[in-house]
Amino acid sequence: MHSSTAAHLRRTPALGAVVALAAGMLVAVAPAAHAASGATLPFTSVEAESATTTGTKIGPDHTQGTLASEASGRQAVRLSSGQRVEFTVPRAANAVNLAYSVPDGQSGTLDVYVNGTRLARTIPVTSKYSYVDTGWIAGAKTHHFFDNARLLLGRDVQAGDKVAVESTGTQVTVDVADFEQVAAAASQPAGSVSVVAKGADPSGNGDSTQAFRDAITAAQGGTVWIPPGDYRVTSSLSGVQNVTLQGAGSWYSVVRTSRFVDQTSSSGNVHIKDFAVIGEVTERVDSSPDNFVNGSLGPNSSVSGMWLQHLKVGLWLTGNNDNLVVENSRILDTTADGLNLNGSAKGVRVRNNFLRNQGDDSLAMWSLYAPDTNSSFENNTISQPNLANGIAIYGGTDISVKNNLVSDTNALGSGIAISNQKFLDPFSPLAGTITVDGNTLVRTGAMNPNWNHPMGALRVDSYDSAVNATVDITDTTIIDSPYSAFEFVSGGGRGYPVRNVDVTGATVRNTGTVVVQAEAQGAATFRNVTATQVGAAGVYNCPYPANSGSFTLTDGGGNSGWSSTWTDCSTWPQPGQGNPDPDPGRNLAKGRPATATGSQDVYTPGKAADGDANSYWESANNAFPQAWTVDLGSSYPVRRLVLKLPPSAAWGARTQTITVLGSTDGSAYATVVGSRGYRFDPATGNTATVSLPSGTDLRYLRLSVSANTGWPAGQFSEVEAYLTS
Repeated sequence: MHSSTAAHLRRTPALGAVVALAAGMLVAVAPAAHAASGATLPFTSVEAESATTTGTKIGPDHTQGTLASEASGRQAVRLSSGQRVEFTVPRAANAVNLAYSVPDGQSGTLDVYVNGTRLARTIPVTSKYSYVDTGWIAGAKTHHFFDNARLLLGRDVQAGDKVAVESTGTQVTVDVADFEQVAAAASQPAGSVSVVAKGADPSGNGDSTQAFRDAITAAQGGTVWIPPGDYRVTSSLSGVQNVTLQGAGSWYSVVRTSRFVDQTSSSGNVHIKDFAVIGEVTERVDSSPDNFVNGSLGPNSSVSGMWLQHLKVGLWLTGNNDNLVVENSRILDTTADGLNLNGSAKGVRVRNNFLRNQGDDSLAMWSLYAPDTNSSFENNTISQPNLANGIAIYGGTDISVKNNLVSDTNALGSGIAISNQKFLDPFSPLAGTITVDGNTLVRTGAMNPNWNHPMGALRVDSYDSAVNATVDITDTTIIDSPYSAFEFVSGGGRGYPVRNVDVTGATVRNTGTVVVQAEAQGAATFRNVTATQVGAAGVYNCPYPANSGSFTLTDGGGNSGWSSTWTDCSTWPQPGQGNPDPDPGRNLAKGRPATATGSQDVYTPGKAADGDANSYWESANNAFPQAWTVDLGSSYPVRRLVLKLPPSAAWGARTQTITVLGSTDGSAYATVVGSRGYRFDPATGNTATVSLPSGTDLRYLRLSVSANTGWPAGQFSEVEAYLTS
């Protein structure tokens, strides 16, 4: 589902799995007594930026619409003609799948080298399936820059061998390589009906549609066999029921079609496994059923071992799909969702799948017409949904989201969204118990341009109605979120409450802004939530709309590392990459939480740390002395302050009498520079520089203003703090 034109218009202005990033590989590591997050995959991925290259590394970047922002790890390697990336093979393999991008309108090939020897086989690259525009989705930009191409190497390679790809003329940006040991093609099951025996052409030249239909009719109660080969199917199949469709393996049996099964109902017992369906979908047209499965497979059906690529949606499921199991499959390069349970699903299990490069939610349940009930997304690995969420639950009763690994969400989405956004009616809101357990979220959360504020890694959203279900969030790991970890919001802008949320056992590391972003009325209890390297403050608690009701955070015990609160609801914490070591030129005060003894009207303390010299803090008038304080987040050896007023000539020259104080704990302050007058003159930029003595070490910087010759109040448009003198 795409995120709609939100009416939410903002103010203008060691539990759970952990992730080891070693040698450029993303691996889920399970702590004791808890399952690992993500799928058990037949391949190991190696990031291009961690490999040896003669090309140019790009990123990291989280900016919507940039190439690096859609890459795995937000980094990739750009190759010009003759440049290469050389991967060290991480495991025994005989095949590689490569995620790449080429400029719009171009295509070409990559030469492949194994231990220095060029193979006769090449990897074709094209922009045909990339650069998707969805102008009807508010906030969307051109997206879907990457694509995937695979190659059987024709030989075995071992761990430590070298596999290189080299551009032969077209500029190619290489993102990640998946190395896999592909088993030999399976043999035909006894008693099965081969599509070739019914006239299918394994060369891909002839139209095999009727042969598939005839085989399905002949094999009722049995198995349709799809031998190794490429099969062209030109129109969708219907009437599929009480049959197994089986291939020799997804690297060998390939069906070329953009519409495989399209039917509104089925008596069920359909089992589809072990082949690839690769389409020709180059744009997103929501009125077209360009999906692997569109509609119903019927009760007690299954999908397993499939490779689904270049479709609009992998599985768009409506009608009766009770007890469906979708497992051990790959869904790549869809222009919309990977899989969507579009209402009425009962007892559906979606588990141990790999999804990459979706143009909408990778996995979604949408309770339209009737609630999805007692269904789950479990142990899936999701990478790079580029327009929406990794996993989205839109309504439904007794839903589980367990042990999934989600990374690198882009625009308009979170890693996991638990939401009452309905899109259409009739809609069944969240009910019963929603279980969100054991999930790992890496670099998830994104800026929502419709809201003009960020979306958290894990979001609970009372978009169109109050969240009254019990929402249990347990054993969560959130790493490197560019913005917040947990978000509670009424995304439709109508202030519906979020209630009955319990967050127990979470590890949050290097979150860009805050741990909790609370914007709705309601309540949540937090227990054993540990945070390190928090970018701005522990909590942002500013309900929207203003005065719609407060959000109550109950400390259930065992929490650490996120006790501070962002105090200025007129400004947003500045996003970043957690709390990295500052370089010498960094303004330590920018985006940090600020407080004051008083402020005048809208001229709040955060305006002096927002990076905008035209906005400003002004204290209460005629009430000297007044103080402004900023929390730098850690103690630093600050050596220089730059104090600013708006540069406009309308601000007449003035002198402010200021004392500089510092503290390491926020309680005991000592004078760093005694009281003296500082001249602010628009003719010289309206700035004043304050040198701090050597030996100064402070976390909390306080400026006490006792006089101002230009106005009866303390005034700063920016307070900048630097390590350099």
